[in-house]
Amino acid sequence: MPSSEDAISRLRRLCLALPEVTERLSHGEPTWFVQGKKTFVTMSDHHHDDRVAVWCAAPPGAQEVLVGADPKRFFRPKYVGHRGWLGIYLDVPQDWDQIADLVRDAYREVAPRRLVAKLVA
Repeated sequence: MPSSEDAISRLRRLCLALPEVTERLSHGEPTWFVQGKKTFVTMSDHHHDDRVAVWCAAPPGAQEVLVGADPKRFFRPKYVGHRGWLGIYLDVPQDWDQIADLVRDAYREVAPRRLVAKLVA
């Protein structure tokens, strides 16, 4: 399992590799924004409970499928879970290739179409 700092570093690399993404603290946690405005991924390092996790935007239905399939790795986060956001525990073994896919999906959910098109190009 990566440490909290390792997880932040991995997420930072994944998020900042996407077009027009910036990072800044929000609610005391590293958070990644599209065009400096729309949040698509945020850390949750013991902020809301005693777990290290990440919250990310998710396509419709993804939260239900992933939480239902593996509740030890995924959860419905407070405050944004009702909007379909996905919580990913980082204090358990994770598949970082899957997390990379989920970060790209989160980006696609909030980024303008012209930026999403850059992912395909």
